[in-house]
Amino acid sequence: MRASELLRTKAINADHVAHGSGLRRILGPLDLTLLGIGAVIGAGIFVLTGVAAATKAGPAIVLSYVVAGFACAFAAMAYAELAAAIGGCGSAYGYTYAGMGELIAWVIGWDLILEYSVAVSAVAIGWSGYANTALEAVGLGLPPELLRGPLEGGLVNLPAFVIVLVLGLLLAVGVRESARVNAAMVFIKLLAITVFVVIASSHVEPANWTPFMPFGWGGMMGGAALVIFAYLGFDAVSTAAEEARNPQRDLPIGILASLAVCTLLYILVAGLLTGVAHYSTLNVSDPVAEVILRLGYPWGAGLVAAGAIAGLTTVMLAMYYGLTRVFLAIARDGLLPPLFARIDRRTQTPLTVILATGFAMAFIAGFTPIGAVAKLVNLGTLAAFFLVSVGVLVLRRRHPDLPRPFRIPFSPLFPLLGAFFCLILAVSLPWQTWAAFGVWLAIGLVIYFVYSRHHSALAVNPESLGNDSLRSQAS
Repeated sequence: MRASELLRTKAINADHVAHGSGLRRILGPLDLTLLGIGAVIGAGIFVLTGVAAATKAGPAIVLSYVVAGFACAFAAMAYAELAAAIGGCGSAYGYTYAGMGELIAWVIGWDLILEYSVAVSAVAIGWSGYANTALEAVGLGLPPELLRGPLEGGLVNLPAFVIVLVLGLLLAVGVRESARVNAAMVFIKLLAITVFVVIASSHVEPANWTPFMPFGWGGMMGGAALVIFAYLGFDAVSTAAEEARNPQRDLPIGILASLAVCTLLYILVAGLLTGVAHYSTLNVSDPVAEVILRLGYPWGAGLVAAGAIAGLTTVMLAMYYGLTRVFLAIARDGLLPPLFARIDRRTQTPLTVILATGFAMAFIAGFTPIGAVAKLVNLGTLAAFFLVSVGVLVLRRRHPDLPRPFRIPFSPLFPLLGAFFCLILAVSLPWQTWAAFGVWLAIGLVIYFVYSRHHSALAVNPESLGNDSLRSQAS
């Protein structure tokens, strides 16, 4: 085994040449922006803002969101450049394969599988709690045995199990239908946020903003480190490259517009929340709904709860979608069995991948205490962000003439800043998270050296997807 085999790279436009338009190109810039908003804004805006204000930053949580959004913007611009220039549904996996080689691409692809699947399973458990609260409000609450898995003293987390399967069926029907449901859910949660803004804006007490930075500069930065995870998810937009009508133009719009909208909403909600209530009272499980109740608007609190449920639903849908597209891209390259590379002729969706991953995630959500490893989502996402930021510099050096419809400005400064922020945040995660990630990585390396390396399309037919044969077409 030679090092060159592990670092062999795929042609920039290999996916376009080899796979054509197997997926249906129907998503426009608005669809992609809504996909990004759906992935980013979940229950975090209704919960994390209050908790971070109470325990980390105080009213300066507004600045925490500015810093976090600024940090994420570097990674978002890197994604925008590579998504427009390279495309493909593999996201960071595909970009790394073209720039850094097969082994590194496999590692990040294996990491993305973990990131998206754990995210869907963990969010499904959170969704279950919100959904059961809504059922209890109408006298239809489920018994405890159907809200916990057997390892937690119950039988199955039934709502979590069911919602994953329902979303799987939706994705199996087609991307157009999934986009419509996502748009409807995004509308509900944006409506809930709008109602909060309208109500809260007339009850602001400026005295609540004093002192503005009670925990000092360190507290504000600690708040930024906490709330930056409320931004994670916009990278799912890049997995829609093969279903975008004009990916070179629309993917950068979807990535950057969704991040900008979410940043503005986070800042607005944070400012009003700390203006209506003293920051010290916001360390509760549902601070936004609690504040609305204190102001005497029970119907508004109900709508906020509905917005939280809708928010969690869109997060699951976007992450599930991203998982299936990354899985598809890896299987196309031969690193996973070809069974997962099939596209259903009728729905033009990767039906096998959707069903297989759906049943796996439903089982995890329904029968295991997934919360213990939920922080792996953070580490996996930061690893992807780091490699994409570095990948911009690598590809600019290796392929300087590659057409780039969008270029990240102030290179190499901005890509380096993106990599730096991701590295700092990743190092700040607990060692238990790194240990669990190491176990998952070890499993992935075993699979790669036992199966993937030998079945890779570049190993079976080196000229099929290699840069030597297609580089001239890419530029």
